[in-house]
Amino acid sequence: MEKKKATNCETCTNYVYDEDYDCYVCMVNLDEDEMYRFLQGTNYACPYYRLDDEYGVVRHQN
Repeated sequence: MEKKKATNCETCTNYVYDEDYDCYVCMVNLDEDEMYRFLQGTNYACPYYRLDDEYGVVRHQN
């Protein structure tokens, strides 16, 4: 069984600043079970996590 690593929301492309709420929010709508696991602790491995890597596109083009 593969152990999943916890994810860091601050490095995810789905974690964006919302001017209406004046804070950062996740743009993914987690279902009830996913939200429960997320709120239970820091070992949540988000299936929607994508590294916010600005240079990834440039490296791919080379």
